Amino acid sequence: MHWIDPDSLPETRGTVTRFLLNPHGELDGFVLGSRQLQQVHFPPHLSRQIARLVAVGDTVRVRGVKPRGADMIAAVSLTLKTGKVILDEGPHRDGEKHHHPDAERSPMEASGEVLLSLFGPKGELRGALLDDGTSLRMPPHAAAELASYLAPGAHVHAWGHGIRNRHGRTVEVDEIAELIDAETVA
Repeated sequence: MHWIDPDSLPETRGTVTRFLLNPHGELDGFVLGSRQLQQVHFPPHLSRQIARLVAVGDTVRVRGVKPRGADMIAAVSLTLKTGKVILDEGPHRDGEKHHHPDAERSPMEASGEVLLSLFGPKGELRGALLDDGTSLRMPPHAAAELASYLAPGAHVHAWGHGIRNRHGRTVEVDEIAELIDAETVA
């Protein structure tokens, strides 16, 4: 059981506009809104349940914590339009440990404008969401050094290994460059 009482946390409401994938191809968040974007992070052990019950276009209510200095919410509970509640009870139900799927990653590249910086559950910068829906992911120490590349409005080109599935596309970044003349690329 999660140690935080979700009913004591502030509630955010919004419409799911896209899912976010971790480098294993699991859902680990979604984006609320279309103009004012809000990242909602949840642990990957909730991936299957959320994939079954939540769709792009659904309105959800999220109770969670907002880390300092990060524009995101780390979800503790999600309430669906049906009233069903998905509660983060932790990954170790019945002593079972969460295992990431063996996803086949392939060389990928992506380019575009950064719409949203992406953060981990404790507010650490972890990547960016591009305007084509691709998530760029990297370890926090690399992201901290490359923060200007991951800020909204930046135009970047990234290379790495990634995965694409019905929920989206994510690239684990090996190299990244700023696009200087972004208008000639678009």
